[in-house]
Amino acid sequence: MRVVKVTLLVTLMLCVLICLHNSSTTSAQNRSRQTKAKPTPKPSPTPTALELLGPPPPVPTFKQSEPEVGQGETISVETTEVMMPVTVRDANGRLVKDLTRNDFLVFENDREQPLSEVALRQVPVDVILMIDSSSSAASNLDDFRRAAEGFAARLREDDRISLIKFDDSIQVLQDWTKSRYQLRRALNRVEPGMFTRFNDALFVAAREQYGTTRSRRAAIILTDGIDSGRGITLDKALNALLQAQVTVYVVSNTQISRAAKQEELDSYNGATESVSRFNHIQIENLQLGLKALDQGERVLEQVVTATGGRLYKPASFAVLESAYAEVAEELRSQYALFYRPLDKTRDGKFRRTRVETTNKSYQTHSRIGYYTRGR
Repeated sequence: MRVVKVTLLVTLMLCVLICLHNSSTTSAQNRSRQTKAKPTPKPSPTPTALELLGPPPPVPTFKQSEPEVGQGETISVETTEVMMPVTVRDANGRLVKDLTRNDFLVFENDREQPLSEVALRQVPVDVILMIDSSSSAASNLDDFRRAAEGFAARLREDDRISLIKFDDSIQVLQDWTKSRYQLRRALNRVEPGMFTRFNDALFVAAREQYGTTRSRRAAIILTDGIDSGRGITLDKALNALLQAQVTVYVVSNTQISRAAKQEELDSYNGATESVSRFNHIQIENLQLGLKALDQGERVLEQVVTATGGRLYKPASFAVLESAYAEVAEELRSQYALFYRPLDKTRDGKFRRTRVETTNKSYQTHSRIGYYTRGR
């Protein structure tokens, strides 16, 4: 009987040991699986400054531009009829206003063209008034406002006008309007600025202001023609003007600025040597300023010659109003010549044009050609 009890006790102890062993093995396996399922996370590397900027932007695409044209060339003509604004002056510079179709001769690539119509003061004009508010004109804004209002009063009722001011930025202060009241309000928003984005202003005005109207197009700019050199080139600006068929009139304040700078420079030149040495930086700045005005004037001559306009150089801001009045009179006295080219091909080539009158003493002012639009 004791032997049986001992045997049972030993058996029971063996069962307990087996259960403990199995439980320990199972727990170890579970811990092993958990360790494999959840590995210890490794620290992420610190992103570089380049990675913090995010993915790179897409490569920019550029719209195919129109073929560039040289000085004095004009836009591509999409229709078979050409309209050419022409100003005629006599030997004394007076406007000639009584000509008819029989008084004009129009040549295209030296081949005379039959005129279909000549209109005087019957084609509306869209005029942009532009002011360089970074030049010396900025301190004489009241003179400009009076001149601009006087100019607008001389336009016809069908003519439209807009206002752009430019300095280190370009702002359309008044979009196209026939309201002289709206223009007056916009003129009060002209404020002086810094630098001169002259080329950019020409480009923006030509590309963005004129639509698809068949009106005559003109721009009158009060500026010294000095560009800060921070934008596009003059060639690109001229190209845009010619593409848009814009006749540019410039009221230049170069004469006014030149006189002021020369007077100050003369005062230093007449001073003692010690005074000149003390102010040598200012003297150099004045000399550079005079050279810049000369260059600006050459630029302005180039712009008006290329577009068939005119350059006015008033001696003071007091006579600014009369200069604007002369431009208004020229626009009112401008002829619009219409003709259908004998050459019907539209090959995209440049065609040089020339306008003459039967009176050889008269001078004509117009663009010198156009590009046909290729099919």
